[in-house]
Amino acid sequence: MPRSPRQSSQPPTALTIAGSDSGGGAGVQADLKTFLACRVHGMSAITAVTVQNSLGVSDFHELPPQAVADQIESVAVDIGVDAAKTGMLASAAIMAAVAKAVTRLGISPFVVDPVAASQHGDALLRPDAFAALRDTIVPLATLITPNLGEVKLLTGIDVRTRSDMDDAARALLGLGPRAVLVKGGHLPDGDAVDVLYDGTTWTEFAAPRHTTAHTHGSGDTLASATTAALARGASLVDAVREGKAFVTAAVGNSFPLGAGLGPVGHFWRIRDWPEPRS
Repeated sequence: MPRSPRQSSQPPTALTIAGSDSGGGAGVQADLKTFLACRVHGMSAITAVTVQNSLGVSDFHELPPQAVADQIESVAVDIGVDAAKTGMLASAAIMAAVAKAVTRLGISPFVVDPVAASQHGDALLRPDAFAALRDTIVPLATLITPNLGEVKLLTGIDVRTRSDMDDAARALLGLGPRAVLVKGGHLPDGDAVDVLYDGTTWTEFAAPRHTTAHTHGSGDTLASATTAALARGASLVDAVREGKAFVTAAVGNSFPLGAGLGPVGHFWRIRDWPEPRS
């Protein structure tokens, strides 16, 4: 099917390739909320359905790999994809299908959030999948956005200091992405500092920490806000800066929900939009 011509009134488009969160705080649901708040048209290719609430993930069910690839192709050839991101990819077979589709369709920029576990520590990858993530998906990335736990899984580096973050960024860049954003939010002291490295330039993004346990979906939100900015044509540094600002405000507007960890407040910006004229 040929791609439909874009009209001047159409917004940029962003695609999330990820699992769904039945509790609505993370995964595809978080990505689509963020895309809307960041003024892009959000699309989705569902990889898995999680059984999840504020207390954690009790199960997940993968879609067939071909069904994932077909979703990507369906929107890419008709609507077009200005930028895409990944989240939970679940299995090696799904990763192979995603890598093949993204490569064949020329989807770029491509942001990889290397999701391995939920915020509660529940596994979101099959045992065979992490090597496939490292070897098949990461080398395709315009940007990867690992937290410190994912850094350790990908590189073996246990980040405890700001200097360790630089070492991790160098090691991660060696896996083949164009750029790396090492997220330092799990370090215990001071501002929340993230480090962007593209092999030449280092850029730090610092923000005050918000004292709250309700940060469910924060990693997805940072990656999807960055993806939205890339879809609108921002440079990588500006896109990461926008993503950092968006997630910082979302954490500042987080709220309790259910008996466990509540989500970040994706609608903080929408709340400030002017009322439509009658």
